[in-house]
Amino acid sequence: MALRHAVLAALLDGEYSGYQLAKIFDLSVSNFWHAVPQQLYSELSRLETEGLISGRQIIQHDRPNKRVYTVTPAGVDELERFAAEPAKPGIIRENLLVMVQAVDHISAPAVIAQLEDRAVASAAKIEVFERTLKHLRGDLDEETFLRTGSPLGPYLTCLRGHRFEQENYEWFTSTARLLRARAGTQTEESDPS
Repeated sequence: MALRHAVLAALLDGEYSGYQLAKIFDLSVSNFWHAVPQQLYSELSRLETEGLISGRQIIQHDRPNKRVYTVTPAGVDELERFAAEPAKPGIIRENLLVMVQAVDHISAPAVIAQLEDRAVASAAKIEVFERTLKHLRGDLDEETFLRTGSPLGPYLTCLRGHRFEQENYEWFTSTARLLRARAGTQTEESDPS
């Protein structure tokens, strides 16, 4: 997948400025695709040049003018082509996993501290996902929303992000607890008194 497809998919639900698109990426798309605002603005320019999105200038009297974008029929065709390709499985490239892999030979307290920090970050992300899911489904319970609600795509990707962060949180906390317990056991075994 290229950034272009993530941008096109994010623009399907409406007309957005680059700033609004960056907010959408930060809140909902970031669980499966990370991009900084500069990358988004460059991609918007390329997509407009290629005719996959159209942009229009909005004159604002109290603020700088802004440009908003929508997906063109050619952009939808590009997403259709992309969706017909075999999806490549995701891969994990995670510095913290390298540290855990090496924990038998490096300082366990440093790794434990990193695991605990990441657990806190995951807990915060879980809260954001829960608020976003509730906002997307409105007054509906999850089962009803999944059967009848809209927009379904953003809800499903947010649900995946929520489950991913829950799994991360559980792994970070259980691994930190295990390493802490083992470090305590090793300290007791090495203490001659």
